[in-house]
Amino acid sequence: MGFKKVMYPLALGSMLIFISCSGKHDGHNHNAASTDKQEMPASKADESGPEYTSAYICPMHCPGSGSDQAGQCPKCGMDYVKNEDVQSSEEGHEGHNH
Repeated sequence: MGFKKVMYPLALGSMLIFISCSGKHDGHNHNAASTDKQEMPASKADESGPEYTSAYICPMHCPGSGSDQAGQCPKCGMDYVKNEDVQSSEEGHEGHNH
């Protein structure tokens, strides 16, 4: 009788874990070896795109994102943040006008 009390919960738990791990995926590829270039963020070697060089950038550096004005990323919907690595055209011109 004790054997059944132990084995049934173990079998049920094992089935639930198997089912939850083998279900449908949400469409995001979490594999580091992915070849889908459109969904992958730019590599650290290539930080020349607008997602790195704009005045306001997406925290996730989504490809094609970035703006000269505050707003939201069109890819992921996150709010843009001020890019501290980019010097605006107004900085460094104190005391004179162009």
